[in-house]
Amino acid sequence: MTLPEYERIAGFPRHSVEPAITNMPLIEESAATGEVAALYQHFRDHFGRPEVPGILKCFATHPPLLRHMMDLSEHMIFADGALGRKHKEMIATYVSSQNSCPYCADSHGFFLRVHGGTEQVLAALQSSNICCPELSAGEQALLTFARKVNANSDEITRGDVELLVHAGWSELQAAEAVHVVALFATFNRVANAFGLSSQGLLALYASDVEPIARG
Repeated sequence: MTLPEYERIAGFPRHSVEPAITNMPLIEESAATGEVAALYQHFRDHFGRPEVPGILKCFATHPPLLRHMMDLSEHMIFADGALGRKHKEMIATYVSSQNSCPYCADSHGFFLRVHGGTEQVLAALQSSNICCPELSAGEQALLTFARKVNANSDEITRGDVELLVHAGWSELQAAEAVHVVALFATFNRVANAFGLSSQGLLALYASDVEPIARG
């Protein structure tokens, strides 16, 4: 199940990097043993990414949580469902930007670009400009709903769901949007509290496509 975004990462130049300085210790690949080492190897083999990302190293402090989060991410985030990957990555990038999470905003902004999101859409999500003409009316409605779930979930009413349905989304898609927002509310807080910095994937993406654009 090699993912296109991880294929892209595998093609970037690889450099020897010292373990990041974080607020709390991560379980680095070199220190992983037992179940964590096996799960890390499964990640590398199954997804085709040569290095284990920092967010998994945070979850690895509790191995059962790592196992469940890997399974949850594979089936909810990194797969088409009621919502397709592109719209899930729109939500992930937007919510992560709203929550001031540089790690997730960069990672999922990169994933969005790989899955067809334009530079203009990415910039709009990063700046919370969801009225951007690059976004369809339906996408604007979806992101408006996501913003309220993230910031004021206690104020969600049946009317909010009906507005989303009126904009062309199904109730199943609305439910999946809630799940994606809620997961990223968790991921963002874990990444920020542990002190994960941006991986710089968007910069690598830009440097990779610039020579192609110049011909």
